Amino acid sequence: MTLAKLAHAYMIPTIVTTVAVDMGVNEPTNPAILDELPDVTEIDRTGVNAWEDADFRAAVEATGRRKIVMAGLWTEVCLAFPTLDMLREDYEISPVLDAVGGVSAVTHDVAVTRMVRAGAQPITALALGCELMRNWARSDSDLYRVIINDHFRRKRAIGAARGDGSHSLVE
Repeated sequence: MTLAKLAHAYMIPTIVTTVAVDMGVNEPTNPAILDELPDVTEIDRTGVNAWEDADFRAAVEATGRRKIVMAGLWTEVCLAFPTLDMLREDYEISPVLDAVGGVSAVTHDVAVTRMVRAGAQPITALALGCELMRNWARSDSDLYRVIINDHFRRKRAIGAARGDGSHSLVE
């Protein structure tokens, strides 16, 4: 959610893609994420590697950007496969590691290792927000302040719901 809020607030060209939703295989994107990105149309594809999908590739190329911030559902597939392929084509990829999860800690860690060894530059949503905001004295720093306050509010709510004081938050 934090990543979607940042993309919207800082007007970052954003592409949302799903896999096999139209075929009834998988679930659509969480509506709360789409609510944060009202002008974004999802691309539903059939292949597991988004970079192999012509519509996704065209959408990325249409942005004109070579530096890509990417997240996904599964680290080892949705994030790693397109990241590795795009790195081979000289894109700079920053996988947002707190906006993705593996099916296990091992699969997540192995995928992150693969991406980093291939040249990816991992980041977190909050660090990305700081890079976008740069300085609290900027006139638009409230964009980030609102997002970070919401992030920590949701984090506290998750910890309270667990009743264990946990502060884990999967974006």
